[in-house]
Amino acid sequence: MKDAEMNMENGLMRKIRSDAIKIFKESIRAVNPYNAVKRFVHVDGDRLTVGTEDSTPLEINLADYERIFVVGGGKATAPMAKAVEELLGKRVSEGMINVKYGFSTDLTYTRITEANHPLPDANGVEGTRKMLDLLNSAGEKDLIFSLISGGGSALLVYPVGDITLEEIQELTQMLLDCGASIDEINSLRKHISAIKGGQMARAAYPATTVNLMLSDVVGDSMDVIASGPFVPDRSTFGDTWKIIKKYHLENIPHAIQAHLQSGIEGRIKETPKTGENIFKRVHNFVIGSNILALRAAEEKAKDLGYNPLILSSMIEGETREVARVHVAIAREIIKTATPVPSPACIISGGETTVTIKGNGLGGRNQEFCLAAAMELDGLPASVAVLSGGTDGDDGPTKAAGAVVDPHTVERGRALGLNASEFLNNNDSYHFFEKTEDLLVTGPTGTNVMDVRLVLIGD
Repeated sequence: MKDAEMNMENGLMRKIRSDAIKIFKESIRAVNPYNAVKRFVHVDGDRLTVGTEDSTPLEINLADYERIFVVGGGKATAPMAKAVEELLGKRVSEGMINVKYGFSTDLTYTRITEANHPLPDANGVEGTRKMLDLLNSAGEKDLIFSLISGGGSALLVYPVGDITLEEIQELTQMLLDCGASIDEINSLRKHISAIKGGQMARAAYPATTVNLMLSDVVGDSMDVIASGPFVPDRSTFGDTWKIIKKYHLENIPHAIQAHLQSGIEGRIKETPKTGENIFKRVHNFVIGSNILALRAAEEKAKDLGYNPLILSSMIEGETREVARVHVAIAREIIKTATPVPSPACIISGGETTVTIKGNGLGGRNQEFCLAAAMELDGLPASVAVLSGGTDGDDGPTKAAGAVVDPHTVERGRALGLNASEFLNNNDSYHFFEKTEDLLVTGPTGTNVMDVRLVLIGD
């Protein structure tokens, strides 16, 4: 290839990669948790209104309540609490929330406990204990604001019975490694917890609770978001054992196994279900979700001159397979201009899973991009693929994901890297660290699953 042609090709590739990053950042801005609370919650004197023009709003007379408490947990909970404090001011009596390390913000009335994610730690237990004490003190004349976002399942942790934190950590790691879906993982979490699966509602009753949730689960199922601490639980002890058998996890810690068996045999009370009195004063709202991020990406792509197409906000499955499908769509566009002509931007969301077989470092978004890069090898330079977690965290790494192009694998080969070997070892992070393809945003303050982009230029 002549120098002029190479320079033109490299310039096109840089532009498309840059456009992908711009689109991704716009999708994150659209689901800012602070703005989401302000959009849903309005205070006029003593009149509190929760909802939007698209739904029948909840109206509350603040003068009917003696105290207002703030509780919650998740990666986006701190900016949500900031918005609530600005709306209610001195009306907030006390608040306690758990957030991931490094995800704090300055608050006036609400205390923050930083804790670990995705594996829970002792800080998470202690912060949750304080929340339970607060909820148990609440009475009929008290109003509770619950602020829930992605990551809440790990950050809101309080073992039940004889189960220890270490045993919960062990089971959590097993579930993360085996490729179980978030619904399955959270079904188990609910049944070894004293607060998940509607059990915070039990602690808060008879207070009134306004539960604001930023969804990080496919389909926005309220009982799955952060394992639904204020939402009736659809899963049962029987379901948990089916999951254990499905993923061959019979070697789970003995105390957990004994607890689940006691529940199956009816010797332990089930998690709270629909129709129980404890939920009569609970008002649940999803105030932000993945589809909002995808629609913002769609608009930004239009502004940049692309023909956008949202595939779905509900994509699940094994990450590598999902990556192959996305690249197949890119090939189709290049060959037949179907389903949209180039310049095109294919957009998808949801949350895929990775079955861990190696001992490398990475997350589902980086693994998606490495698998995609291998499929892109040999395609025209006018293609880029981005996959990023909207929270800015992809697995236990500093990256949100990665951005790749048809030359990514080639750049790796020039550095002595075999993409296939890195993929098989689940070590996408170290591959992209060397090829400089990591997408690093830092903590974004939000969490609505993942955004994936496939850009095809003219």
